[in-house]
Formats: sequence, structure tokens, C-alpha cells
Amino acid sequence: MNQGPRTTARVRNLLVAALMLACTLGTATHAVAQRISAPVTPTDITPPGGSTAFLFGHGVGTQGYICLPTSVGATTAAWSANNVRPEATLFVNFSGQQVQIITHFLSPDEKPNANAPSPLPVGSVTWQSSFDSSKVWAQKVKTLNAGTDASCPNSNSIACLLLQSIGNEEGPTGGKTLAKTTYIQRLNTKGGLAPADGCVDFHDVGKQALVQYSADYYFFRRGQ
Repeated sequence: MNQGPRTTARVRNLLVAALMLACTLGTATHAVAQRISAPVTPTDITPPGGSTAFLFGHGVGTQGYICLPTSVGATTAAWSANNVRPEATLFVNFSGQQVQIITHFLSPDEKPNANAPSPLPVGSVTWQSSFDSSKVWAQKVKTLNAGTDASCPNSNSIACLLLQSIGNEEGPTGGKTLAKTTYIQRLNTKGGLAPADGCVDFHDVGKQALVQYSADYYFFRRGQ
């Protein structure tokens, strides 16, 4: 006698879940299908001619640092400059809501291209689409100090960058959102610098610090 109401409730819950999923996918589609104008930046950090901006995201997260000896056998130490670990989420504003579109982290380059260094680093900076799981790995090619240009206005922040793809991968179902990326710009950085203290001598080696930062990321591809 109770199966009817229970079945009805289950069906209603499934319909609600399906509706929510449809709304989420619709929002995701609109969030990814952006009309992007390439930002005005100094020549050094501007992608080469023939590059088109196709995706933008505002990143919020942390820069991870580890305290290491300043040289082999040294008794002094400093926060790492070459082993920084980013962990961030990129968002776009859609109808007044912040929609997650990309995660940013460090991972092994599983699909190196002709620009990849040899040997490959243990981990390379990675961006992965939140919608189709496609990826791009990239390496820094040019740097702009923070506080020196309108595209990078905030002093005492991590540098703005031009990065080049060193690997791309389609998602497991063939998604290509980030698989076509050739260059990435990191602009409008805020925060993220290594701590000013806490890493001085060998007693501090191994300490880690997570420093909050934000930045704007522009993704470029060849042609239109």
C-alpha cells in the first residue's frame, strides 16, 4: 500500500535532479562560450600574431612554497622560487553567479608537445576544464613584474606571465575546451609572494607555506 507514494517521491526526486543537471549544463555551456577580447599588454607578454583569445577565468587560490637550502651544503635557506605549487579555481560571472570553469594545479605532463622541455619536469603547471576534463600544460616564457603596467597593477604581488603550451589533452569523451590552447596570460595578479620570513637557515628546511593570491587568466589558440 505504501509503494505508490514512495515510487512517486522517487520519481519526483529524479525529475528535480534531472532539471538541476540540465540547468547546470546549460549554465556551463554559456559560461564556456565566451566572447573574449585580447587584453592590451606589453609586447613581451603578448602572444605572437595569429593568436586569438577564446577563454577567460578569474583565478582564486594559493601559491605553495617550500623552504630549501640556498645551495648544496649551505646552512642558509630561502623559500623556493622554482618549485612553486599553484592550487586555484577559475571562475566566470554568469548572470550574477560565479561559475567554476577550470582548476589550476601542478601535475606530470602526460601529453608533451614540441615545445616541452627535455627532460620533462616532475610536475608542470596545469589547467583542467571543469566541464569536459580537457587539459593544457604550460611553461613560462616571459615575465612582467607586478606594479609596472596597467595589466599588472598591483605591487607586492607575484609577476604577470606569458606561458606557452607544452602539452594538451582532450577529455575522456573527446572534449577540447583546453586541448586547443597555445598560450596563456596571467594578469592582474594580487598577492601570492613568498613569505618575508620563516625560512632562514637549515633548521627551517622543509617548512611549507600557502599564500593566497588571485589573477586573471586568458587562454589563446591559433586562428579564430
